[in-house]
Amino acid sequence: MFLFLMSLPPVVTLLLSTNCSLMANTNCIMQLVLFLLTANLPALVTGRMSYVDIAWPWGLVTIGLTPLLSGAQWPFQLGFDRATLVMVAYLVSGLRMGLGALVMAAFGHLNKELPRYLFQRRRWAKKGITDENSFMYKATMQKEILVQCLSNMGCLAMPLLVQTSGYLTGPLTWLEVAGWAMWTGSILFEHAADQQKLNFAQECKKNKLNNATCDVGLWRYSRHPNYFGEWMVWNSLVVTTIPSILAMWQEKQENTLTMICLTLGVVSVSWAMYQCLVNYTVQRRPDYMKYQDTVNMFVPGRRKQGGGKGE
Repeated sequence: MFLFLMSLPPVVTLLLSTNCSLMANTNCIMQLVLFLLTANLPALVTGRMSYVDIAWPWGLVTIGLTPLLSGAQWPFQLGFDRATLVMVAYLVSGLRMGLGALVMAAFGHLNKELPRYLFQRRRWAKKGITDENSFMYKATMQKEILVQCLSNMGCLAMPLLVQTSGYLTGPLTWLEVAGWAMWTGSILFEHAADQQKLNFAQECKKNKLNNATCDVGLWRYSRHPNYFGEWMVWNSLVVTTIPSILAMWQEKQENTLTMICLTLGVVSVSWAMYQCLVNYTVQRRPDYMKYQDTVNMFVPGRRKQGGGKGE
């Protein structure tokens, strides 16, 4: 319930904003339809939450197209400007994960619950929610999916909606240029980590190795380098949004309460993604204790000699 309540203020802020309301309304409608068709209904029928892995990234694609679909950026002029850059960033991130999710579905990987959602089931079990056929179990699953839908409507849409709402005009600032350089490095880092994990899995399958721990490349320095890269992608989007927030305050383009909420909403993107990745996605596996003792969980760092779990 806490996450549900925390997800609502950014949505309300965007809907009530003078500059963002048109795109926010369009995005809310599209996210609701998308999640209903690709996550809520499939989860209700199959009892599996793994379909969120389809809905969430394609929701990012939808956010990336929102300025066009709402008419806010139409006619659209493709160029090296903040609107184009942030739209492309969402499309790249969404398509990279979304197409991968469709491939997983095509090969039957969604026919069973993915490990990170099994981890969530263990969290529910601690609250006594164990009967998969009960109303409470199904309602809890639907609520968890709705929280992600609300995140796509509000918190995760903040960087794009703020940067494309006209608060800041003119050429890119130096902070924006630095932020986009940071974004490029982060997306490449994340992709490299995912590719290394995929290559390792294929090699294990070829050599018929079961339950092997990936300890190659970036995985030698972090137990979840792909998640760290994803977090840094969102941090870079926060950085590129700061100049637009500053311009909004300097020119008083919204009422004071809205400006405070938009500012807090943009800053909260980093915190929200960290909480999601570390506390709701990372699994505490008991079968690779030595790896845990020598390699940081999240932020890449120097390997230890043993005896410490890292950050």
